[in-house]
Amino acid sequence: MAKDGKTGEVVPEKKRGRALLIGVPLAFALSGGAFYAVYSGLISVPFLDDSAAGTDAAASGTASRDAGGPEVLEAARNAPFAMPAFVPLEPLVISLGPDDGARHLKVVLSIEADPAQEEAVTAVKPRVADVLNTFLRAVEVSDIAEPAAMVRLRAQMLRRVQLVAPEGSVRDLLVQEFVLN
Repeated sequence: MAKDGKTGEVVPEKKRGRALLIGVPLAFALSGGAFYAVYSGLISVPFLDDSAAGTDAAASGTASRDAGGPEVLEAARNAPFAMPAFVPLEPLVISLGPDDGARHLKVVLSIEADPAQEEAVTAVKPRVADVLNTFLRAVEVSDIAEPAAMVRLRAQMLRRVQLVAPEGSVRDLLVQEFVLN
């Protein structure tokens, strides 16, 4: 509140609502336009433009940050498609809680692994079985009964398998059998 110089009365300050009403949408519009310009390539930002740097480095024979050198790029281009290795897991039979209508869950899984790492993945099968048993024991029957449950459970199981397996060795987790008894 400010005092009027002539009469000495207290006069309320002008509200800043109009500035906010105009400023906030304008700020959003400008930032959205800037994002679109950078995203679509209308504006080139040097420190964000990795794709152009990678192709220029590969063409000139110098190594880019991520490529690992021209030899690695050339080998990747000439390498035949490597068939994945499938490591079958023993069937898992999980007992469910006494309050649930179903008594057991039977799951048969296979791990899709990098062929060069098949032995390493096979070596950690007991740890994988332990992680999956622990996870599935904690899952509620109501979570399994949902229509989208399989996708979510598969993704969570894959993440747990990737954590215990050697880094970069597990590509996917295949659900071959999922029976609720």
